[in-house]
Amino acid sequence: MPKVPGLFKGLGVTLNTLKRTAIDGTNTVQYPHEKEAPPIRARGVIALHEGNCTSCMLCVRSCPDWCIYIEGHKEMAPPRRAGGKPRQVNKLDRFDIDYALCMYCGICVEVCPFDALFWSPEYEYSEPKIADLLHDKAKLSEWMETVPEAPALEAGAEKKGKK
Repeated sequence: MPKVPGLFKGLGVTLNTLKRTAIDGTNTVQYPHEKEAPPIRARGVIALHEGNCTSCMLCVRSCPDWCIYIEGHKEMAPPRRAGGKPRQVNKLDRFDIDYALCMYCGICVEVCPFDALFWSPEYEYSEPKIADLLHDKAKLSEWMETVPEAPALEAGAEKKGKK
């Protein structure tokens, strides 16, 4: 048979806990109604700067999930200088990322030598059907608007040789 004073003490703790509100408002965000601003370097979704992409396929080859699909073609472009010969440039036809497969490792962003891929802090892009998570270059380009500006260099971080 349990001791009666201990039972009342336990019930008192339970009643005091029930009286307290679960949300104190200091660090809890009521998500659907209030949206918290993500940190500056948050990994949300990958955004594409279409003008910088040269269809080099480095991001496709380095992706461990094989969730990036690129198609392109070559076009002749005018010479860079007067009197030069015309040059071939790659034009991007298709750039898709399947976010149903992506594990958000960021290797594609890091390996891109032309600064065509960026992390966007956008995190609300769920879809009712899994097939709709394949985003094309138009959708990826829309997210470039949400990419924050790069932070300024720290003092003393200038390139050597430039004064």
